Amino acid sequence: QVMLVESGGGLVQAGGSLRLSCTTSGRTLSTERMGWFRQAPGKDREFVASISWNGDITNYQDSVKGRFTIARDNAKNTVYLQMNSLKSEDTAVYYCAGGLVNQGRSWHVDYWGQGTQVTVSS
Repeated sequence: QVMLVESGGGLVQAGGSLRLSCTTSGRTLSTERMGWFRQAPGKDREFVASISWNGDITNYQDSVKGRFTIARDNAKNTVYLQMNSLKSEDTAVYYCAGGLVNQGRSWHVDYWGQGTQVTVSS
């Protein structure tokens, strides 16, 4: 059984930074695409960023480009999301996702973490 555990969420002022971490256990996902999604209150879960198995290819939602950076350390079975210049609209529960497959207008996800709350105060 694969488990994804997020950490690093919290409360931050607008303009501040946070770094989320996601550590996998049970089975290595080092050969699979990983990513982050988020869900704000009253909204659908949305894609934030993804990273290929070796880190060569990254994708971002337009609203976070230039502010967020996704990275991974396969030796540590960990994926990171560095979030800078945070805005109030970034407030959401952030979910780590494993085994992503791009299906055009959506993503297939094999594994989900339990989520970590990020709150940005204005």
